[in-house]
Order: sequence, then structure tokens, then C-alpha cells
Amino acid sequence: MQKKDAYQVITDRICDLLEKEEIPWQKPWNAGNDMPRNLVSGKEYRGINPFLLASMRFTSPYWLTFKQANDLSGGIKAGEKGTPVVFWKWIEREDEVTGEVDKIPFLRYYTVFNLTQTVGIPEDKIPALTEETKEFKPIETAERIVAGMPRRPEIQHVESQAYYRPSADLVNMPKKKLFKSDEEYYSTLFHELTHSTGHENRLNRKGITELQGYGSHSYSKEELCAELGSAFLCGESGIVERVIDNSAGYIQGWLKRLRSDKKFLVQAASQGQKAADFILNKTHEGSE
Repeated sequence: MQKKDAYQVITDRICDLLEKEEIPWQKPWNAGNDMPRNLVSGKEYRGINPFLLASMRFTSPYWLTFKQANDLSGGIKAGEKGTPVVFWKWIEREDEVTGEVDKIPFLRYYTVFNLTQTVGIPEDKIPALTEETKEFKPIETAERIVAGMPRRPEIQHVESQAYYRPSADLVNMPKKKLFKSDEEYYSTLFHELTHSTGHENRLNRKGITELQGYGSHSYSKEELCAELGSAFLCGESGIVERVIDNSAGYIQGWLKRLRSDKKFLVQAASQGQKAADFILNKTHEGSE
């Protein structure tokens, strides 16, 4: 019962932070200028797009379309999936009765790929980035949690993004020295490990076993679950105060995809608690 109370304290704290009008979320690792921008035009993305692109957790801030990659004599790596970018396009429509012309906004989208998802892009077409690195110092309490997770998935530090791949039961993380703080490294790792608890051989959570496309309803709910699970594990590690503002910003961004319906936060907190208990080896296995 005491542990459930601790989870509730963190959930309540996040809810309090969400009452703010806007909580800026920052990607937890360094990669030069972090603001997502188009590689060809150099223009920064606007509106909800910076959050959507940054939350994909690639290290490069540069994005481009399939055609732009081809035009640069490059291409997209096999198996990579693009990310939608939304924009408003104004269409003129004439009223058949009055003859007046109105401008009607239509929400459109196109698909972009991160630079790290491409191959063959000439180096002279890629602006240089200055990577800020720092000495990484392991946090003992967090290391114990990671080491003690039952049937933990493989963890590698190879590609320049953070993700959990269900088909391979694999977590990939950027290099530790790129993270802006040691606490943010563990917060990100806990996020991906929470995703991994949804595997059919663990908690069999629909957000993972029946994963739908990026930005979908179920995808958004799974992101809430993962970030809340991470927050709970950060609380267990004693580092939550160093990362909770950024966690709240991340949660707020995905809540917007769910039309800011707070009931999803309650559902995600329940799933996040089960995931955290599993990682801490304090729960019985079973499907939801």
C-alpha cells in the first residue's frame, strides 16, 4: 500500500504541473541545435510539429521528405518509417448564393524522415553539429533497478535514438555521454523499459502487442503509460525531482493528441504502475 501511495504522490505532482498553460519539453540529450528543421530549406518546423518530431527521440534535428532524400542522391534505410508533419492549407471557396469568396482551412500532412534514417546524403549537404558531451556517472539506485528487472530486454547503445523494438525485444539508447544529465539518461531508459513490459511475454499490454501507427490513439496512450512508468521508477531511484518537469512536458504533449482528456492520464497511471511494479519485481505477471 505504501508503494501505491508513492506512485499517487508523483501522479498528483504531475497533474499539478499540467495545470500550467504550457510546459516546454526538451529532448534529454544533446545534438547541436535541437530545434527540428528541414535539412533542405533550413526552416524550423512550427506549431505542434516540433514536439511531434522531437518526441521521436532521434539525435539529429534535421528532417527531409523521401523526394528530398532522392534529390540529394540519397535514400531511406530499409524498414524505416516516416513521421507525419501537419500544416494548415487555406482553400478559397465561393458561396454559390452570395458569390462571396471565403478562405477555408484544411489540415494536411506530409511525411518526413530523420537524417539518421537516411543513407547516401552527401556530407557537404549536412550542416555541422557540435555535440556537447559530458562525463557520465552511474546512479547506483537506478543501476540496481535496471539490473534487477526480470527477463530484461537487451539494451544497446548503437543507434542515435531511443526506442523499444518489440519484434526484437530490444531497447536502443543514445550514448550516455550525450545526455544533458545522468538523471535524464535513466529517465529515458526507464521510459523504454516501461514500453518493453508490454511485450507478450511480460504484461501483454495492447499498446505494444497491438501497436498502431505513430500518433494514433493507442500510440499516444502507450506513450503516456511509458512516461508515467518512468516517473514512478525515477521516484524509486530518488531522481524524480531532477526530471519531473520534463516528464510533465512530454505527457502534456501527448495529452494534446488525446484532446487533453485527463481520463487517459488516470488509465495510463494504472498501466504505468503495473509496469513499474513488474520492473521492480513486485508484481505477478499477467495480461491486462
